[in-house]
This record gives sequence, structure tokens and C-alpha cells, in this order.
Amino acid sequence: MSARIHPPVTLEPAAQTLGDAAYATLKARIIEGRLAAGMAVSEGELALSLGLGKAPVRAALARLAQDGLVAAVARRGWRVAPVTLADVLDVFRLRRSLEPLAARLAAERGIDSGQLERLDAACRADYLPGDPASERAFLKANRAFHLAVAEASGSRRLVRVLSNLLDESERALVLGLAVRNRSHEIQHEHQALIQALSSGDADAAEKVAAEQIDDARDMVLAALMSTPSLLGAEIAAGPATGRLRA
Repeated sequence: MSARIHPPVTLEPAAQTLGDAAYATLKARIIEGRLAAGMAVSEGELALSLGLGKAPVRAALARLAQDGLVAAVARRGWRVAPVTLADVLDVFRLRRSLEPLAARLAAERGIDSGQLERLDAACRADYLPGDPASERAFLKANRAFHLAVAEASGSRRLVRVLSNLLDESERALVLGLAVRNRSHEIQHEHQALIQALSSGDADAAEKVAAEQIDDARDMVLAALMSTPSLLGAEIAAGPATGRLRA
């Protein structure tokens, strides 16, 4: 396996350690699919691609293992966790339980103009299927939208749990976005939720949020079922190898 060399990771001005930087970068690459599900990787290869030493990469991999995104393989390095059909169904089942609740709480609690502006800005994103940069930007905006709704609920625990679920579902959404452009439908759904939140209609907010999750789940399942390659190496539970895509 060969590795593409990348410029060294740029640290934020804050007291971010090299391990923090490696963790954030590798986590983003896994979630965005640039480190493919099932791919075998090594500390040395990742260190080379990040322009870092092995120590911060080792620390980052240990944290990613706690997140369930990688697993150590005895005498063989590490493997990116697969995305199975059971994973997809479980993650969306949990989101289906929690996000409508977050929307209801946000509507009942009331949402201020600043929160509405953030929601409105986040739901304007578009993407071009097959264009990784636009897909990543769209997923980032989509995540910001869902987290903003959760934050408006006033429950920090709900935000924390949904943040982790959004990380996991984003890996599957990458596959769905590549099949067709649903951005305009998603924008319409987000606008409908904003309207329900701004009017304080808790029932409507809960209903729209549930429909959003159902539609996202169906998009991902359709992608998995219609594309043999996605049901094979990219989400299979068996071992996989390949070039680093970063």
C-alpha cells in the first residue's frame, strides 16, 4: 500500500497538541470516506501522510478506537471500521428517536433570531454528486443545521449524543450523496422545520424532523442496495485494503 504525501498539519493558534490535530484530521477523513471503510492502515503510513511523527498518530488512533472508528489488528496495524447495513439502520433508528424530540423541545422552548439565522445559513448548502469538495461542504452544513436544532432544545446531553450519531451517519450519507443530488429536497425539508420552529409549532417540528430522518435513511439504503460496489468492499465486514484517499 502506498501513501500520498500531504503538507504538514496546521495547528490552530489555541493550545492544540499534535495528537489533537492528528485525531481531528484522521476523524474527518474517515467520516468523509477519504479513509475507506475496512481499509488497512499503519501508523507509519498515516504519519507520512500527515507530516507528523508516529507518537501523535498513535495517540490519535487510540482515541479513534474509543470512538469505534478504527480497530487494532494484531501484528498488522489498524483497520478503519466497516459501515454495515446493521450500523446504518441502528444509527438512523436512534436519530429517529432523538432528533424529533430535539425539534419539539426547541419549538416549545422558543428559538431566538440568532439561532434562526444560523439555521437558515446552514440549510442553503448545495452539492454536486461526485464532487468530493462540494459533498464535504454540504455535509458540514447539514451537520451544523442538525446540531443547531439540538442546541436550541436546551439539552447539552442531547447535543452530545446527537453529535456522535451525526458523525456515524455521515459516513453512510457520503455513499448516498454520490448517487443523486437531493440537496434541493433537503433544503425544502430544512426550511419547513425552520418555519415550524419559528412559529413555535412543536407538533409540526417533531413531524418534519422525523420525516427528514426517514428520507435520509431511505436515500442511504437506496444507494447501498442499488450499487453492488457499495454492498461489497466499501461497507463489508470483511478485511479490505486499498490506497489512502486523503
